[in-house]
Order: sequence, then structure tokens, then C-alpha cells
Amino acid sequence: MCGITGISVSQNSSLVGDQGKLLSRSLKGSLDLLSHRGPDDQGIFITDDNLVGLGHRRLSIIDLSTNGQQPMVSKCKNIVITYNGEIYNYKEIKKKLITKGYSFFSKTDTEVLLALYLEMGEEMLTELNGIFSFAIWDNRDKTLFIARDHLGIKPLYYFCNDNYFIFSSEIKSLLPYFQETMLPDFQNILKYLSFIWSPGRGTPYKGVLKLEPGTCLKVKDGSILHKNEWYKLPVPRKERNVQKSVLINELTSEIRNAVHGQMISDVPLGSFLSGGLDSSSVVAFAKEINSDIQCFTIDSGISAEGMADDLPYAMKVADHLKVPLEIIKVKSEDLSQELEDMVIQLDEPLADPAPLNVSYICKRARELGIKVLLSGAGGDDIFTGYRRHQAIKIQTLLDILPKSLLKKFEHYSKYLNSNIPFNRRLRKFLDGSSLDNNERIINYFRWNNVQNLLPLLTANFRKEIDTPNLDAEFEQELAKFPDVQSNIDKMLILEQKFFLPDHNLTYTDKMSMKEGIEVRVPLLDINLVNFVSKIHNSHKQTLRSGKHIFKKSMEPFLPKDVIYRPKTGFGAPLRGWIKNELRDLLEELLNEKSIKRRGWFEAREVRNLIERNNKGEIDASYLILSLMSIEIWSRHFLDKNSSNI
Repeated sequence: MCGITGISVSQNSSLVGDQGKLLSRSLKGSLDLLSHRGPDDQGIFITDDNLVGLGHRRLSIIDLSTNGQQPMVSKCKNIVITYNGEIYNYKEIKKKLITKGYSFFSKTDTEVLLALYLEMGEEMLTELNGIFSFAIWDNRDKTLFIARDHLGIKPLYYFCNDNYFIFSSEIKSLLPYFQETMLPDFQNILKYLSFIWSPGRGTPYKGVLKLEPGTCLKVKDGSILHKNEWYKLPVPRKERNVQKSVLINELTSEIRNAVHGQMISDVPLGSFLSGGLDSSSVVAFAKEINSDIQCFTIDSGISAEGMADDLPYAMKVADHLKVPLEIIKVKSEDLSQELEDMVIQLDEPLADPAPLNVSYICKRARELGIKVLLSGAGGDDIFTGYRRHQAIKIQTLLDILPKSLLKKFEHYSKYLNSNIPFNRRLRKFLDGSSLDNNERIINYFRWNNVQNLLPLLTANFRKEIDTPNLDAEFEQELAKFPDVQSNIDKMLILEQKFFLPDHNLTYTDKMSMKEGIEVRVPLLDINLVNFVSKIHNSHKQTLRSGKHIFKKSMEPFLPKDVIYRPKTGFGAPLRGWIKNELRDLLEELLNEKSIKRRGWFEAREVRNLIERNNKGEIDASYLILSLMSIEIWSRHFLDKNSSNI
């Protein structure tokens, strides 16, 4: 895993005269900001005409020799690649290419990508099973070919104007290229308040975009020639007529193959182990390859928030599988600084404490000499597993009731005591229950209703947003699947298109790479994802629980009380932290002077929100964290970088 960056400049740009200095200085500055992603090596490639530059920071995982240095140039000298990721089937591809006359000087998957591009061009993407973002310079037609993996496991950001096209693995490393002041995108900042993350291609900066999952670009002369969605989520298909026992055996085999296939590494490899079904299943099959695989878990005290504590289950799984387990205790006295560092590393005001857990585990893994970790991320998003999946299943039973009655339920639920976990979940369940079908599905992803947020916004903020409707990208995605009628299938489409790449995978990548650790996600192996799409949703989500077929497949390998344990998240006791450990930071960030200086939010409304949350009248901890994160992000990225770089 690595960090990549690059630039293509228009020949008509006013910058051309100073191009040699611009590319060299900008590439070096960008790579310096990616150093954590690749502590082992770095490289720069600049074309003879100084119009295209590629940069690379290397974290050596496969073929640790200098043969793996990047940017890598093909033998014919016409093709150059900078690449971040792992191609799990590269050995099979390499064998096919050798039969076609290609030869290789290294053992890397990077060189295989170069040869595959020479052989197939853009069609190469259909051959790949892996996690990747890369850029290939083709000197023959003077184009950049840029691509991101199927599900967006590896990030890529870009910016394009009349002068140049730039890209990078992280937003912060785009900054050295800019000749103008970066401006906040208030429409997307409103998304962070509503969802606590930003679904879709937008970022907190105007003009800086995410390359969407399964998408590629062709760039020439500083401009985008065309954009192509090369991978589309598999349409849920009609259930095959096979016995359930056969389906369970097939699924077991697919999961095993996914885990085993992602264990290729020339450096030590470990695994997350929360004690939930997903990570426990990954470890169960990983142990078949590495009997002493080092595992890591968190002791965060989350049971105080009304959720099942992971730690006893993680210890039970480790004992059952006889694997070593490292327990990392969260130090609450460090939370304020770590929260600020988290927002800065994420490049965005994502208001979820879960990224801290990734950082804690990866830091300890690195101290023990481990450079690759397996994760159970993605199981909830392909099999069902979130509470909203069960809620949408139960919700269908309420559809027989008149909307007027549902609206009354929704109204009176707001008076439930938010200090009681069951009440919080009931309020969330009833919120939006009177909405139409797709609106209701989308609403389950939202933490805060936009109409309730508007009083928080100053008149200046409201002037900057086009519309308070933030659901357009969700609606457009669902419109691509007109034949999908199941609410569960619709929700899984949105999980995989937005929640995974824009939230879970984003923070997993950035917080792990902060510590120089590569995280792999076997449950999102593309072969497994495609297989699971063929399983009818009735085998996934029942009225009582999710992941039904997954759970049945793991019964021979894990204790039943682990498989059928209460659901919890990879989170932290945020509600307690807001009132205690983070109280001083909250006051420093959201005091009246600070809020008025920023000019985005109404100080009186923010103070009222905090006071009502402290009294337990409302559950606003995540909204408060979102406001804090936006202020941290603004101070670091807007205030410090307000002048030209």
C-alpha cells in the first residue's frame, strides 16, 4: 500500500513557462504530505516537456527489493505507472501474460499492471481482483489513465480547472499544487451535519472531488477526455434453486477463498478481532494459513452506552481459535488531542470516533513489526447487519397503518427520554416512518434532519447552499436499478455505493496508513461480493436478525454465542465523552467567540443544543461532534492554508 499523486498541465496554461520548477516543487511538496503512507521509499517521474508529473511514496509489502520502486517505467519506456494497492490475482494474470510473450524483472504486482495495460488498455480493469487506485502515463497518445477499484477501498481525489488536472491519495496532498485559495463547499459541509459523513463525490473543498468507486478517467493536456463507470454494483438476482445446505457450503468456500487469497505478503500479517461475526470469521479462516496470526482488539468501555462490550467476545474467540490477542486500552486523557489529530488525518470533518480505534490498533501493530492487517469491514454491507436493515424489514409491517397514525407515532416519539438506549433506537426507527418508500430508506442513513439543522445555520451559510435536499445522489443511484423492489436490496445498494467508500473504507484507509499499515478487507473480495449478490435477501435479513446465511455458514467454526451475540458497532462511548473527557475541547471549539468568528453557525442555537444534550432532553452527541470536527477542520485546513501555497 502506498500514496500516489500527479499532475497534467494544459499546454495553453499560463503556468507553462515555469513548468519545470512547478512540477518538481509541487510533486515534492505533495509527497512530503504523503510520507506516512509510504515510509520505505519515494520517487518522481516528469515528462521531457514538463507537462506531466507522477509521484509515489512506497510501503513495501510484495517484493521488498528496489525492483519495486515507483513510478515504474515499462521496458519499452512508453508506459509509466504510480500505483497504490494490492492485486490479489496478479500471479494468475502474470502466468497468462508470460504465455503471450511478456517477461518480468520483478516479483511485483505493479509490473504486472504495466504489462496488462500494454496488452489490454482500459479493458484491463475487468481482469483485476484487488484494491487499487493508480495512474498510468501513456507516452504514445500523451494520456493519463486513472482508475479506482470496484468498491472504492483505496481512495483517490482530483481537481481540474483550465490550467491543470491534479490527483492524489489524500486531499491534503493536493494543496501544494494550488495556485489559488481553496474555498469550503457549504453544500457538502451541510452533509457532514446531516449524515456525519459526506455521501457522494463531493468533499469539504469546492472543486475537489472523489473519483467514484469502479470508475476510471482518461486525461490529456490537463483536461478530462472521458469518464467511465467500469464496474457497476451487481443487481440482486433471482434466487437459485438450490438447497440451503448447498448454499451454505458454497458460501463457506467463497469466504475461505477470499481470506486465503488476501494473505499474500512478504511482511508480517495480523488481524483485527472485535469478537463480532465478521472479524472472527476472517480470523477463523486466516488461522488455516497462519496458525499464530497476531490479533488486536480494543477495550473502550462501550458497554456504558447501552451496547454489548466487544472485549469478552474477542477474548472468547481468541481462546477458541488459540490465536494471540493484543488488547489496546483507550486512554481517555489523550482523547482531545487524538480527536484533533483524527480530523486532520481524515482531511474532512467526519464525526465518528470509530477511526480512533483503527489508529490505536494500527499503531500497536506497527510497534510489533506487523505491516498488514486483515479486517472484517464490509460484512454488514453485503450480508445485512446494521440495525437499519432490521428496522426496514420491520417497517414493512407498519405500512398497513394509515400515514396519519404513523405521523402521530413519529411526533410523540420525540418526547422519549434520550438517556435510555432503547428510547433512542425507537425514536430513530419512527423518525421518517411516514415518508414514501425510497425517502424512508435514505432517511435511515441520516443522523439529523436538514430542516432541524437550518436554525443552526447563519444567513451567510444558507446563502451558500443550493438546496437543503441532500439526497440527489442516493436517488440517482436507486434509479439505476428500476427492477429492484426489495427495500433490503435497495438499502444494500446504498450501503455499497456510499456508506462503505465514503465512510467506513475512507477512515479505515486513512487511519491505518497514518501508521504505515496496510488494511485488507476479505469480506469485500469482489468474487465474494458478486456471489453474495445472488443470495436472496430472505437468507440475509429476517425479522429477528441479519446475516442469517452467513451465521449458519460459520457455525462449524465459531462458538454460537459469538455468532448470535448482540449487535454492536466498532465505536466508542461518545455520549459519555462529550459530557466528560471532551468537555474542555468542546468549550474551546464551540464557545461564543469561536462560533461568531467562523460565522457559519448561530451561537445561541449551538449553546442551546449543548445544554439540552447535557440535560438528556435530546440525543445530540453526534451533531455536537460534527460541529466540533468542522471547526477543527476549518482551523487546520482553511485558516492555516488561506494564503497561496
